[in-house]
Parts: sequence; structure tokens; C-alpha cells
Amino acid sequence: MKSLLRIIFIYPVLGYLLLVLCACNGERSIEDGDQENPANEILQTGKASWYGPGFDGRLTSSRERFDKDALTAAHRTLPFDTIVEVVNTENNKSVEVRINDRGPYAQDRIIDLSKAAAEDIDMLDRGVAEVELFLVEAGATIPENLNHPTYTIQVGEYNLENYAEQFAESIGDGVRIEQRFIPDRDRPIFMIYYGNYNSIADAREELMKLEERGFEGLIRQIN
Repeated sequence: MKSLLRIIFIYPVLGYLLLVLCACNGERSIEDGDQENPANEILQTGKASWYGPGFDGRLTSSRERFDKDALTAAHRTLPFDTIVEVVNTENNKSVEVRINDRGPYAQDRIIDLSKAAAEDIDMLDRGVAEVELFLVEAGATIPENLNHPTYTIQVGEYNLENYAEQFAESIGDGVRIEQRFIPDRDRPIFMIYYGNYNSIADAREELMKLEERGFEGLIRQIN
């Protein structure tokens, strides 16, 4: 009888310990570049915009060519090649995108989608949508603070897309055009930015180089 009681008592305890060990061994950190986020936790919430006009074929911050038809996105701090799921909370549509660029530079936005990605979550017409970001695969260590301030250089603002494209072309690689949708306005304005910097000192150094080339700019801190 005592042996039977020992068996009844020991087996549940061993089973519980095995479950705990398995759970511990199965945990994954979002800091591991080749692993996913098992908890499916929200990385970030905020507004998404999309870009493409005047930028297709240009070099992105990751030094690859931008393709408006690819499922990619710009983010200020997520490592390149990180894959995130973007959920449009207004219609619950989602798309997975790979981070290959830096931006957006509007302070109230957290991610800038390619045209194809924006189309997948039905936000082309409105231009901006409330979204949630979920980690799918980390390209490298994920920063603890995704809202860490970064800096860019604003070099122009145009009402017409073709003028914005011509000016961007005169600067060359490193420049990007962002559409800004303003309430009660039929057409967007086109903001032109140059570079993405982790410190204001780096931004100032790059601005001096632009000024030597004959361009003027304004350093903007992006929170």
C-alpha cells in the first residue's frame, strides 16, 4: 500500500517538473535575432503611413533599392530585416513587412509602409491608419525603447509631387519623400528628408556637407 501511495504521489510531481522544464526551455527572447516572439506581444501602437511617390528604385537606408510593390517598411529604430506584423485596428486587416528603411519622420507616426503593404490593409485612400505592431522575426537585438529620439534633416516641402521628385533627384541617394495628409485638404503635401541619425552631432555634421553642396536644411528631432 505504501509503495502504491509513493507512485501516486511521485508521478504527478515528476510530470509537473517536466512541464516546467519544457516551458523554460521553450522560452524565446525577442533579443535573439533568429527567434520569434512566442507571446505575440504588441511591440508598438500608433499611426502608420505609406510612401512610394518619387522613391521607387532609390536606395533605402539599408542600401537596397526601394520597391513599392514589395512588402517592406521604414521604422526609426527596429533593426533592418526585422519582420513585423502590422494590424490595422480600424478594420483588423494585417500584413507582414520587412524593415529595410528608416522613417517615418512625422512625429505622430511609428511606421511607413510600402504601397503594396498599405494596400493589403486597406489604408491607401486615407493615407494614415491606427495600427499595432507584432514581432514576427527579429533581424537583430530589439531596442528596449522603440521611441528613442532620432534625428533627420528636412530639406524641402512641396505641394506638387513632380517638383518634390525633381528636388529629391538633385540631392541624390539618402533623400526620401514622405506624403503628409492634412485634414480638410484634397491633396497631400510632400516632405523631403535626408538621412537618419542617432545623435544631433551626426546630423549637424551631415548638414554641413549638404550646405557645402549648396543645399539648406533643418535638423528635426523625431520622438
